[in-house]
Order: sequence, then structure tokens, then C-alpha cells
Amino acid sequence: MTPQETAPGDLPSFRLDGHLAVITGASQGIGRTFAIAYAQAGAELLLTGRDDGRLREVQRAAESAGGRAHSISADLGNMDGIRSLEREVCGIVEASKQQLILVNCAGFGFTKAALEITEQDWDQVLDVHAKATFFCSQFMAKLMIARKYGKIINLSSTWSTSTDAGKSVYGLAKAGVSYMTAALSTEWGPLGVRVNAIAPTTTLSENTSKAMRENEARAGRLRSRIILGRFAEPADLVGAALFLASPASDFVTGHTLYVDGGWHAGG
Repeated sequence: MTPQETAPGDLPSFRLDGHLAVITGASQGIGRTFAIAYAQAGAELLLTGRDDGRLREVQRAAESAGGRAHSISADLGNMDGIRSLEREVCGIVEASKQQLILVNCAGFGFTKAALEITEQDWDQVLDVHAKATFFCSQFMAKLMIARKYGKIINLSSTWSTSTDAGKSVYGLAKAGVSYMTAALSTEWGPLGVRVNAIAPTTTLSENTSKAMRENEARAGRLRSRIILGRFAEPADLVGAALFLASPASDFVTGHTLYVDGGWHAGG
């Protein structure tokens, strides 16, 4: 029985046994949380990030959770880093017969007034959030198509469809991720590759928590737009990440799933 097939009466599986998951931005925050959850669900992991020390800590945590993990340091803000990662990943994947998952978590929060945006800001935000997502998806899709099956999960944001002061370039990048998700699903779906995205509201990480503490008025205003009355924690996104990676979502593609505590309904 292929991963796409479920016998009549069977409950869909959220397990990831027999899967190899490549997770970018895995050294902290959402990527770290997904790595440990995927390990608990039975996946083998290939973790990448810029901070080698933190990355190895996540690798150990994933292995303690029951998974097998590899770590590769890479800066995905430039094509040299992306191509270096591609070579490393292909070397591991080609020796494996497992089904493949890619989770594009590499990214960073960015808030800056439009009148103050520099070309360097523009390039950095678009390179990490859009370019890296596209080219990592491209090389992983080739490997998935050879297996006639694969899952790509991108990280979008509520800022892809909402506006606020300081979010012009970040929102543009995330809107591009959601559009890219739909476009790639159209091309690769017939070849067996499902492409979806998760769009969280503000999610508390080390840096985000610090920013919210430093501007309590803005934090309160943003929180008031969320029906459930709080910002997200990385753990709030795990259910969506497991669903979209697992056989349970085999008939879902081209979709951006908002995990936002009711942000859109409340807005």
C-alpha cells in the first residue's frame, strides 16, 4: 500500500515512520519544536540552521525523543549556502528509500517603517523568506518526484494578508510564500508532491518575546486582534505541521492553513 492509499474504514495516520524530514531553521523556535515533534512521530531528521551549537543541541533533543537525526550548518540567505545544503542533503537522501518531507522554517521576524527600509533590508528579508523557500523546495521536489511522493510545508504568516506599520517588506515576503505554495502545488501535484503552508499569528520566540516586552502598547494592540486572546507558542503549530507532513493530508495541496487563534475572524 503506497503512502497515498488508505483502506476503507482505516483511520488516517499522523505517524511519520518511514519518512525523512528536512527542516530548515531548525536551531530554534518553530523549527526546533517541529524537529522534536517529528522525531516523536517516527521520522528521521535532517536539520539545518546557521548556529551549529544550537543545531547540535536540537539534534540531541530529537534523538532523546526517539528519532534519528543529522545536522548540517548552512546559511540559506545566499545561493552558495543553499547549494551547499543541496549537496549534503542529496548525499544522505540518495542512500535512503524513505519518503521525503521538507519544512521551510528558516526565517526571522522583521518590523521596520517603510521610509527607513534599505536595499540591504529588502534583500535580506526576501532572500531568506522567499528565495531560500523556493530553491530549497526546488531541489527537494526533484528528489520527491523521483519517488513519486513528497510533502513540502512552507512557513507563511498572517502578515501575508494583513497590514500593520512596519510590516511592508515582511508581509510582501510572506505573501510571496503563500502564492508560491499554490503555484508549486499546481506544477508538482500531478507528480506526487503536495505543497502546503502554515500561517501563524505572532509566535513567541526568544526574539519575539523580547520585542513584545519592549513595546507593550503594540503588543496589546496586536493581541486584541486575536480571538483567543494570546499570541501563539511554537507548540500551537505542531498539530498543523504533523497533519500536513503525514498521510492524513494526502488529499490536501496548495493550501495555506492559518493557525492564528482567530486573527482573521476577529480582524
